[in-house]
Amino acid sequence: MSGLSLGVALLASYLIGSLSFAVIVSRLMGLSDPRTYGSKNPGATNVLRSGNRAAAVLTLAFDALKGYVPVLLVLVFGPQFGLGATAAAFCGLAAFIGHLWPVFFRFEGGKGVATAAGVLMAINPGLGLATLLSWVIVAAFFRYSSLASLVAAAFAPFYQALIWGVAPSLLAIIAMSLLLVWRHEGNIRKLLAGTESRLGQKAAAAGAKAAQATHAHGKHHHHKGHKS
Repeated sequence: MSGLSLGVALLASYLIGSLSFAVIVSRLMGLSDPRTYGSKNPGATNVLRSGNRAAAVLTLAFDALKGYVPVLLVLVFGPQFGLGATAAAFCGLAAFIGHLWPVFFRFEGGKGVATAAGVLMAINPGLGLATLLSWVIVAAFFRYSSLASLVAAAFAPFYQALIWGVAPSLLAIIAMSLLLVWRHEGNIRKLLAGTESRLGQKAAAAGAKAAQATHAHGKHHHHKGHKS
């Protein structure tokens, strides 16, 4: 494996991942920057809170493609440069990291769910479909995109190891899963507090729900203090 070829592939993958399509699509369609409303996350779920489904679908598609394409390109053209499946998996990880910390957008990125899905689909279509099915089942039952993403991220490495076996690419999959869970830290707190917005819930409604919960929490403390 050529170190220079791998370095170029990783850098190119990171730069592709740094294209924040939530912001790009929103700008092209005359919508507000998704980093200014709702969860302030530049991703498809938050774009959906703008009420524009077309923008959300485009964001989802392009975010997934920017994870899928770098891996596919390395798998197809990499062998002539000494790059194989392991290099392709880590290029997928580089694209994922680019989405989290995009150099073109002041390193203010999203949580990487769609990009990770694209990477998994390219590494192993069976793994990608199994992980996507997990997301769909949890999202359909509970209507929380964040919960579905956390469950899918937790299951992905186990699907790979138990069904397809342990391979060097598993390290890239584990790294993506851990980073994805870490990026959902705020969502985990909201889920536990009961203030997380559901799929399709608009930004204003989500904000009102969170404010109501905060008000109720403050009122509870006020009464508690009054009694003492």
